[in-house]
This record gives sequence, C-alpha cells and structure tokens, in this order.
Amino acid sequence: MSNASPLLRSSNWSSSTTGLLIRHHHLSVPLDRSGQGDLAPDGSVSITVYAREVSAAGIDPLSRPPLVFLQGGPGCEAPRPSADAGLSWLGAILEHYRVILIDQRGTGASSPVDRPDAAGSPAATARLLTHLRADEIVEDCEELRSALGLERWSLLGQSFGGFCVTRYLSEHAESLETVYITGGLPAVGHGIDEVYALSYEAMRAKSEEYYDRYPKDRDRMSYLSELAGRGELTTAGGDIVGPERLRSLGALLGGAGGADTLHHLLERDPDSWTFRYDLGHSLAFGGRSPLYAVIHESCWADAGTTDWAAQRARPAVFEDDPTLLTGEHVRRESFAEDTGLRPWLAVADLLAAHEWPALYDPTRLKATTTPGAAAVYARDVFVPIITSLETAALIPGLRTWITSEYEHDGSRASGGKVFNRLRDLAAGMISR
Repeated sequence: MSNASPLLRSSNWSSSTTGLLIRHHHLSVPLDRSGQGDLAPDGSVSITVYAREVSAAGIDPLSRPPLVFLQGGPGCEAPRPSADAGLSWLGAILEHYRVILIDQRGTGASSPVDRPDAAGSPAATARLLTHLRADEIVEDCEELRSALGLERWSLLGQSFGGFCVTRYLSEHAESLETVYITGGLPAVGHGIDEVYALSYEAMRAKSEEYYDRYPKDRDRMSYLSELAGRGELTTAGGDIVGPERLRSLGALLGGAGGADTLHHLLERDPDSWTFRYDLGHSLAFGGRSPLYAVIHESCWADAGTTDWAAQRARPAVFEDDPTLLTGEHVRRESFAEDTGLRPWLAVADLLAAHEWPALYDPTRLKATTTPGAAAVYARDVFVPIITSLETAALIPGLRTWITSEYEHDGSRASGGKVFNRLRDLAAGMISR
C-alpha cells in the first residue's frame, strides 16, 4: 500500500471480479472531537474509517469526479459490489462518477463496534456509541476528502445517509459540488415524538392498505400474535418471537415487493421449517447489525433525549389492535425479546437517557448555494413526507421530486432511474 497522507493508507487501483476498478482506503480519525477525551476500546484516541472507491472499467478512474455514497441505517456498512447483487443502481452512478462507499464509523471494515462489551462495560460502550452519529460521520468524510487532496466532491445519501448529507450542508457546504438525497431528509426543528407520531400514522395506513389487499392475512396475523404472546412462536434457530418483534414485519411494507413477501410468509404454516426460517430473516431488527437498533433513535434526535420515543409515542390504536404493523419503531421490549439484541439492553437504556446535541443549523442551511436534488417518497413509512418537505424548503439549491412510484428503497429498486432523474433535476435539465 502507498501512503497518500500520514493518516491515510490507500491501495492501488485493481480489477475486481465484478469487472469494476477498486481501490481501498483506511483513514485514521479521532474517535472524540468533542474535547471530552473519550478513548477507543484499545485505549487509543483514534479509530479507522474504511472506504472502497469504485470506478467503471475501461477508463481512467480519475477522469470522473468523485461521489460519496452514504448508506442508510444508522449502524449499517456500505454495500459491497458483487456480481450477483444487482448493480444497476450503482452502474447508473458510475456512468458519471467514481463512487466512494464509506463504512460509517463503527460498521463493516471500519473499527467495528459489534459487541455490547466493546469498551469493557455498558456505560463505556454507550459512551463510545455517542460518537457514531451524523456529526462525526461528516467530519470523517471531510478528513478523507482532505487526505485524498480533493477540493470538492458530490454526495448521495440514502435514508439515514441523507441525514448525513443535510448535516454536511449545515457544516461544510463549501466542500460540496452537488448533493443527491433519496428518502432521507431529516426532521429539522421537530422533536422525535413528532416524527414517530407521523411514522405510526403512515404504518397504520400502510397496514390497512395491506389487509385490504390480503383480507385473510389479518386473521393470520391475529393468530400469530396470540402464539407470540404465549411464547409459542419461534424462528428456525429456536429464538422466541414476541408480539413486538412480530409486528416489526411491517418494515417489509416499506420496500418494493414487500407486501408480497409478507403475504407469502403469512400463508405458510407457522409450525413449518420454512415459515420459522423465513420469519427469522424477515424481522426488522436483529443481531446481524445490532447498531441499527441500538442507535436508531439517536439519528432522529436533533437535541434532547430520546427516552424510548417509539415506545412512548405509540398511539392507542396500536395497543387496541395487535394486527397493526410497525416499521422502524424500536421499543424496549424488542431488546428483551431478541436473543441477539438482549445483551445490548443496558447500553440501549443508557443511550435513551443521553442528552444529544443539535445536528442541524437552519440558518446555515438557508445560506447554502450547493445545487442538488431530493427524491421524497409520498408513501414513505420511515421518513415522513411532511417533515421532509419542510426541510427541503430550508435548502435553497435543493430541488425536490415527490413521487408515489417508489417506496423507501426506490434508489436501488428503480435500477438507477431515481438517480438519473435526480441528476437531471439538479442540473436543471428537467423542472421536476
């Protein structure tokens, strides 16, 4: 490996099995930029952030401008280019950019935080996780941009990645060429309870729409809820699925084809191996990516504490009707019910009581001139359309496309069509 900077280790470009050109970057960054002196689990002041830079084959990689892809989540690593992973969404971007896929701090090949005892105790691990929000992720990106010797680059943020893009605009707009956001405009100036009230209403409507399409599935879900309440619903691995985890199957309804996936699951015998296996793989939260659940509410906290907001803000109608499904609503019971998440409960309790700083500065957002475009999905059950449009209105250079053609995962499900439309919109080639 060659050194592009004292803190950056970069490989040479090489061909991958997907036919793409790839190079790898490992950047050493401070864990704690707040001045509080928190240390990484190994006792050092720094952690590693990993980024995979991808270019189309057959061209000089540096002939196309850089674009950073910021993954949804939070707590999930960037996608890995794979020959069988359906790369059409990435291919559409590579026609115009070389793409930098960043494993956000704490995930993937960056210094991972994948165990509740990562820092030795629940309190120390919770403290460590307070440094995994959009503010620190953006500073990591800025250090990588500087280390690579780039004056500016463009951003594409999916879901939580769009929250990071908004923070970037709020703090370092001068570093940005163009920004694209897909289903990821945060609720600036709104409390987390307001956000969850809107997302619960979206899930209530989506649930009713689903049962209108598959009327018999309501009785099936009611029966499964009874089994779950008695502790008689299990995955193929023997993990007991309680009522709260069962309801989280509603997250499937937020993606393309999710209604059919849920229906095909519910039509199976709950005692069958196929049902139990598919159930375990369909639940919204679990031990594969525990941070997705552990730090989820913190991504909505634009100042203040979260205090298990999804639990506090759930409308009474959900208590009265167990067949109403939930989405990205992490309740405390979810940790108690899930074998993979249960060891994280003490950490999650501490984070629920943490006082979070504000993430966005509306005055700075209003002063930005960076061009960009955002896809706002009218039927999005995860990121409310109402607050999304309010935030879009704060950013002068951001042109908004509202569509009901796609769900929250439209960026990938469209095979690149969403990105191409946003690129044309940001460039002024189309009006909406």
